[in-house]
Amino acid sequence: MRVLLQRVSSAAVRVDAETVGAIGRGLLLLVGFGRGDDARLLAPMADKVTGLRVFPDPGGRLQHSVLDIQGGVLAVPQFTLYGSTRRGRRPEFTAALEPAAASGLFARFVDALAATGLDKLESGRFGAQMSVQLVNDGPVTLLLER
Repeated sequence: MRVLLQRVSSAAVRVDAETVGAIGRGLLLLVGFGRGDDARLLAPMADKVTGLRVFPDPGGRLQHSVLDIQGGVLAVPQFTLYGSTRRGRRPEFTAALEPAAASGLFARFVDALAATGLDKLESGRFGAQMSVQLVNDGPVTLLLER
């Protein structure tokens, strides 16, 4: 499981000109699953994401989590996180989990995020062509893997 986490001032995801998820200050998560990933990864990753101290205190030190600041989380499924560019010019996605299994894990990951007590949780639509807009804050971008 890979999560590309970005601290944002705002973020939104659209499908066919319809906004399906939007947040203000918080975290944008691009979420991908690889072969061998299973449900045991979901709760620990949700806890890691929501507990990570990536928001500054008044002195500028990263001391606060998204829960501490009562921020939002926008989770977007992103199978291309498992793309390999080692050979040739076209990415290969053989390491990505098959869509049916990944879709179920993504839905369960969103449930695991909700269980952490977030004030606002939104998500993209698995398998859809999405347009993601964000204002990266910092910028702060981290790749989490389990």
